[in-house]
Amino acid sequence: MPAEPSDAPHIPVLLGPILERIAPVSGVWLDGTLGAGGYTRGLLEAGADTVIGIDRDPLALDMAAVWGKPYGDRLRVVGGTFSDLDTLAGEALDGVVLDLGVSSMQLDLPERGFSFMKDGPLDMRMSQSGPSAADIVNTEDEGALADILYHYGEERASRRIARAIVKARDEQPIETTLQLEKIISSQLPRPKPGQSHPATRSFQALRIAVNAEFHQLADGLEAAERALKPGGLLAVVSFHSLEDRIVKRFLQLRSGRMGQGSRHAPVTQQDEPRFETLTRKAVSADEAECAANPRSRSALLRVARRTAAPAGPVDRSGLGLPRLALKGER
Repeated sequence: MPAEPSDAPHIPVLLGPILERIAPVSGVWLDGTLGAGGYTRGLLEAGADTVIGIDRDPLALDMAAVWGKPYGDRLRVVGGTFSDLDTLAGEALDGVVLDLGVSSMQLDLPERGFSFMKDGPLDMRMSQSGPSAADIVNTEDEGALADILYHYGEERASRRIARAIVKARDEQPIETTLQLEKIISSQLPRPKPGQSHPATRSFQALRIAVNAEFHQLADGLEAAERALKPGGLLAVVSFHSLEDRIVKRFLQLRSGRMGQGSRHAPVTQQDEPRFETLTRKAVSADEAECAANPRSRSALLRVARRTAAPAGPVDRSGLGLPRLALKGER
């Protein structure tokens, strides 16, 4: 049977700070990570004439067919990835919102295999197609597994964990989230109060590899640059340091703020600014939002305004992409 969404409310992270920084909202906006529709509904209710909602997850599209009915033709839902948002939109945009990473809707469904909080198949595919996390865990060699865990999860015990995974799969295939969680946890000390679960970094790394998330992000930022009108706004919410570093450096590169160089790093030629950053520092959730929505604790928001300069290619070596992503993901 197809998975059904949880009855728990899906609270869009940092929606208030986004709406505050993009007000007044009007024109055509694109939500590149539709999910349960929190940002899309927020944009429509704030005054957007039209919102184009994009998602690669068939479940998100099915849900939108129900909750989106009251908005009529003000809402257009499109299947695909935000890396192609300029093509999928088919028109110039007044704004783009991207909420990176896995959605709470996906985390809530054990059948999707994103979380180790409940047992489920080791899947993690946002599009529900292509190689799964189980495929990676059971077929990649020890060195490749260690690289994924280290570069995408910043897991310092990556080699030890990869060795344990290979040893365990020699005895039986690793097919469920709790199987993998136990293998990872056995290689790490028990967490102290307030620390994250030992498997968090490894699950993050595998999810990023399965969904090619860093390539998607770099492609999506470039696509937003191409799609936005002069004066159009880009708002990006990230959930870990690797994502935020890419967003930060993209906006620095495209706004001409990469610094003046030093004896260790010579001055690089600056292109005409394509963006004006509106958030010098990333915006985080306040205490009230963190209390109401624990997922917001790690969220970081950056907002920028498109200039009239023509879009152009980006030198990805300056984006802070992990080495595996620069080489072609894995």
